[in-house]
Amino acid sequence: MASVLSHPAVPLAIACWTPSLRRPSLLIAGALLSAAPDLDVIGYWAGVPYDAWCGHRGFTHSIAFALCCALALAPALARWCGVPVRRVVAYFWAAMASHGVVDMATNGGYGIALFWPFSTARMFWPCNPIEVATLSVGAFFSEHGMVVLQSELIWLWLPAALIGGVGLFRTRRRPDDHSRGEKPPERFISRS
Repeated sequence: MASVLSHPAVPLAIACWTPSLRRPSLLIAGALLSAAPDLDVIGYWAGVPYDAWCGHRGFTHSIAFALCCALALAPALARWCGVPVRRVVAYFWAAMASHGVVDMATNGGYGIALFWPFSTARMFWPCNPIEVATLSVGAFFSEHGMVVLQSELIWLWLPAALIGGVGLFRTRRRPDDHSRGEKPPERFISRS
């Protein structure tokens, strides 16, 4: 798995492309949802077999589970923020589903049950450049933990920052943006 600190890189980059999603409550929810699938580690510590459908990297890492969570959580937050529900559903779904997609790029574990319940197959990408994080909090502060963070910085945060930066640039407000109700420049006023 990638570390809990790096999964939010994906939903933050996505929000850079959609100004209406840049509300603190939606950004926080997206970040939390991107890390939430790893709550299945509680079952691992309780003795659930790693390779079980409900084990670590099982159903909680699937795109179907991500959609169910998005459909359950998005309507209330969308109304509260004044953002279209379908936009928040799509954002939350992408945020949570990104967890499994990112974990497929790690170099350890049994793979991800991305297509559960239709398939229990555990999958990886053909290329696995991200160093797998350990399930131990103590090990996170070890030399291996620093290797994991360095790997995530290169393979997750740097691409997310570049993609998000392009999104911010493309969606920036220009001085001549009239969406705020500003008077258009003289050259656009009809003189008929």
